Amino acid sequence: MTFVPNNAKVPRGTRMNYFFKDKDSEKVLHFCGRKFNFANMKIPRIPNKYRSNILLASAAIVLVSIVYWIARPGGDRREKHGDGLTFFDERDAVPQINVLYGIDYTDLQLEEGRIGSGQTIGGLFSRYGVSPAMVDRTDRAARDVFPLRRVKAGNPYTAFLTNDSVPRLRHFVYEDNIREYVIISYEGDSVSVRKETKDVVAERRMASGQIDSSLWLTMQRQGMPYAMISAFENIFQWTVDFFAIRAGDSFTVIYDEHSIDGKPVGAGTIWGAVFRHNGKDYYAIPFVQNGRMTYWDQNGNSLRKSMLKAPLNYTRISSRFSNARMHPVHRVVRPHHGVDYAAPAGTPVVAVADGTVSFRGWDRGGGGNTLKINHGRGMETGYLHLQRFATGIVVGKRVSQGEVIGYVGMTGTATGPHLDYRVWINGKPTDPLRVTSEPAEPLAASARPDFEIVRDRVMAELAGTLDPSLRITQLDSIAVYRRQNAELTAARSSESSSE
Repeated sequence: MTFVPNNAKVPRGTRMNYFFKDKDSEKVLHFCGRKFNFANMKIPRIPNKYRSNILLASAAIVLVSIVYWIARPGGDRREKHGDGLTFFDERDAVPQINVLYGIDYTDLQLEEGRIGSGQTIGGLFSRYGVSPAMVDRTDRAARDVFPLRRVKAGNPYTAFLTNDSVPRLRHFVYEDNIREYVIISYEGDSVSVRKETKDVVAERRMASGQIDSSLWLTMQRQGMPYAMISAFENIFQWTVDFFAIRAGDSFTVIYDEHSIDGKPVGAGTIWGAVFRHNGKDYYAIPFVQNGRMTYWDQNGNSLRKSMLKAPLNYTRISSRFSNARMHPVHRVVRPHHGVDYAAPAGTPVVAVADGTVSFRGWDRGGGGNTLKINHGRGMETGYLHLQRFATGIVVGKRVSQGEVIGYVGMTGTATGPHLDYRVWINGKPTDPLRVTSEPAEPLAASARPDFEIVRDRVMAELAGTLDPSLRITQLDSIAVYRRQNAELTAARSSESSSE
């Protein structure tokens, strides 16, 4: 569209059939819903006495229009008219870019699918016009990055094709797993292969629930992933006997949930938890000491104890410690100096504490496959009726707390698969359920001020009273939290003095 220049002189009486012109077609002007045809219109003569007023009014209209155009809110600045004329603000002409796997596919077409059973990359690429020679070059280029023979049936792929009459393959993306993918790119006669990983997004979550049947079911109903439920149990395994929980017990936990492309892929750090069991609150506060993050209670005692509450994940306690129990097989009353944990055959059994294997063999008194571990300081534990011993478990071997030492069975005199777990202190049989355990490591006195900063914030977040800006998000350096606390204290002091 062209206009007569502002400084052009239009003779009086001249027809304005070129005032609006679009190529070779004469146009009409649409303004405020009305149509004005200038094809046969003459410019009228304006009396001199009105010219100055008209000029001032025109200038005011132009000025107001300019101010409005600059200050108007964003949005679509295009105005369409019935005759096809469009006024467009060039500032809005931002090209749209489409990106997938870091590839701009604005001018490409996509084809998605899954590797078929028995399908090869060569057979798949031939569909996209890749020659056998180029497939061979691709195989050699991928050898040190991702051998193409590792392509698995069922895994997804995306082909990026040109928009030519005969589409050509420009990029091929194969997803090896939910996080890793391989990009094969073609540019002329060259081929490149690279391996990339998707970003893992960590989203902070809080879950709370009251147990009515089991901890696992309650946590699953809260949407917690399996890995997080297992991590929660591992944190409290020295403190809480999860097979003794009851209806009415409750929990609150703060954790990071990891996701890729919006799909949950696992659990991250637990930033704090509280478990109410039998009317008592058990806190888990994360804190780093000696370069290792462990969990502590609100008083600074490590949750990691010198002994586990139980040596396995059991179904129920089928028999308790007693000096006079009716034997289920021999039908005579005799002492039973252990705790029987009923569990499926093959359930892993772990060492309750660090120690050294002192006995591994057959117990002729009815215990079947039996293992004993000496933990020092006069304490020894025993594990009876094992199906088998774990690989490498021999007399004299040093074992660590939580290490698998055997598997539940029913060897010896037994009516069903279970573990008979025993404890001796200075040679005297002791009820395993009454053995107290001290924290594995104390909190250093020099670390207590930093621990209290973390503890106070974690407990406040668990209670729902913490400002989100004060959340604990890392534990490598507490200095940033110290500065925040100092700034908050100074601000409160300033407010108090001003009042």
